[in-house]
Amino acid sequence: MKGIRYVFPVVLVSAIWFITPAPLRADEISDLKEQLEAAKQLIMNLEQRIEQLEQKQAPGVQAAAPGASDRAESAEPEMEAEGSFEIYGFAQTDVIQDFNRVDPDWNATLRPSKIPTAEGVYGSDGETVFSVRQTRLGVASDLPTPYGDFGAKLEIDFFGVGSDAGQTTVHPRHFYGELGSLLVGQTHSLFMDINVFPNTIDYWGPPGMVFLRHPQVRWTVFSGDYTFAVALEEPGNDVSWAVGDAPELYGSLQSKNELPDLTGQINYLNDWGYIQLGAIVRQVGFETTGGVRDLEDDSLGWGFNLSSNINTFGSDRLILSTVYGEAIASYMNDGGNDLIVVDGQAQTLPLLGVVAYYDHYWTDSLSSSVGYSFTRVDNNDRQTPDSFKLGQYSSVNLLWTPTANTMFGVEYLWGALEDKNGDTGEDHRVQFSFKYSFDQLFPVSL
Repeated sequence: MKGIRYVFPVVLVSAIWFITPAPLRADEISDLKEQLEAAKQLIMNLEQRIEQLEQKQAPGVQAAAPGASDRAESAEPEMEAEGSFEIYGFAQTDVIQDFNRVDPDWNATLRPSKIPTAEGVYGSDGETVFSVRQTRLGVASDLPTPYGDFGAKLEIDFFGVGSDAGQTTVHPRHFYGELGSLLVGQTHSLFMDINVFPNTIDYWGPPGMVFLRHPQVRWTVFSGDYTFAVALEEPGNDVSWAVGDAPELYGSLQSKNELPDLTGQINYLNDWGYIQLGAIVRQVGFETTGGVRDLEDDSLGWGFNLSSNINTFGSDRLILSTVYGEAIASYMNDGGNDLIVVDGQAQTLPLLGVVAYYDHYWTDSLSSSVGYSFTRVDNNDRQTPDSFKLGQYSSVNLLWTPTANTMFGVEYLWGALEDKNGDTGEDHRVQFSFKYSFDQLFPVSL
């Protein structure tokens, strides 16, 4: 840097020399001397400025080279860690033309178990249904902590179930918190694979898949290409009397749940898709109260759920799942009992469920989903004649998403129910759906 002090005067004097014609008069020489003195003063001022800057620079600290800022981040003040808060959901309206009839409390969706197997049970054929029950609202947060990321999720829709069936009312979907590998709250069962649910607009979906959200304590042991998790989940079962027993002697029949259900799941992810195995072991039991003689018994329930999504062409995917077990009906999307009481003893019921669907994308904004699913129960000889035996379901649709947050769709659905005694019923319907989605993410500084 100090070399500038000597180079600059030489350059300046040389420039003045070459641009000055000769010979020079006395007054011109005097002017040049004044210009030279002014140049010398300018150089002295510059030298003083350079010395001041050099004194301010810390000893031993070199000026940062271009591109070196990323290597010197430790010298900068630490930035505050950021989390996020998200509000999301959609408003959806379904317009359904049912060519037959189903249970009026369930006419906004197609569940094979709600199809009558006798004529005229719910009136004459034909019904138009308008529904906004699929409308959804959720909030989620994600915050870094010294113990891992903390996430929480609260999500509802308005599809009444249970005692609220048929109503447009608040229906809890997800209510949980998650810290690192530990999750506590209500969400999808580990026995379930939500990715088996195809790209349909019907609310309930295929009966042959495991589908249950309930409270649980879950630990994800490891995750990555291979993911393994285990959980203790809320127990519950569906029990009924066998034909020939005398329920009037035993009073009220109810399920008895002494232990939580134990579930596990292992998933392998690859470029071609994934394959997943879910498993469950559970104690299922019953007891009677208020009768002449009280009864109590339990049995072992178990099941395996093998599922996969296979990437085919572009964004297309093949969806497959098979589930089999005993006393797992309460985990299924539709159909059957877990156990029956035969001569005072708990008898579990075997069940098989299958899903096969294909999601196809015609263009970036136009897609279709087509497939078939069933649930079959291996009935006990002592079950009532109208017990659920076989539920079938099939659908095909065309969905248009002109923008990222809007969807218009039309879907044809067919369902069928067969009882233990061979009675059957069918339902055909067409559903039109209109959906507007929203999602807003807010950064949160800690």
